[in-house]
Amino acid sequence: MAFIKNIPTNALPDKELVNLFRTSGNMEALAVLFQRYMDLLYGVCLKYLKQPEAAKDAVMQIFEELVAKLPKHEVDNFKSWLYTLAKNYCLMQLRTPKNLKTTEFKVESMQLEEEAHLNGIQLKEENLQKLERCLQTLSTEQKKAVELFYLQNKCYKEIADVTGIEWNKVRSFIQNGRRNLKICMEKGMETEKSEVRN
Repeated sequence: MAFIKNIPTNALPDKELVNLFRTSGNMEALAVLFQRYMDLLYGVCLKYLKQPEAAKDAVMQIFEELVAKLPKHEVDNFKSWLYTLAKNYCLMQLRTPKNLKTTEFKVESMQLEEEAHLNGIQLKEENLQKLERCLQTLSTEQKKAVELFYLQNKCYKEIADVTGIEWNKVRSFIQNGRRNLKICMEKGMETEKSEVRN
């Protein structure tokens, strides 16, 4: 495989990139493959999950699965293998609704519909303000990458082109930024709960 070193990875066919990643763990080879089929992946995820945000999250999760699963499988046709991987991932997500919670219905806790609606708007506004505050706690690169990805719906390649940051670093900034945002938002909620208790 030494001769491959002189060839730009983005010029190699899928099969050679798969072999390069499987034999050497070359992340650049995997990034090129992922880049080639990211639109296909997003389309599959959107078809099953129906929500753009959920589809974007799924695309990132599938990339992480690729890193673990690709070395364990003999893959002749990467495109169709990836399609099947994406479809199965989405079906698993649909079968295990993590956010489905049931609560006991209590008549005494019912609110007027109008009041509940206003509370909902207020809660949404407070969450947006929290999100804005938490965005400011991210590093400059994470903030920029997260805003471009989630708020401006840019793909990794577009973000890399706009910022001049390498594709795999863009991916890392988005993942770390998202994790840091989640931590920040959860800390805010914990603080509020303790203030309510005191």
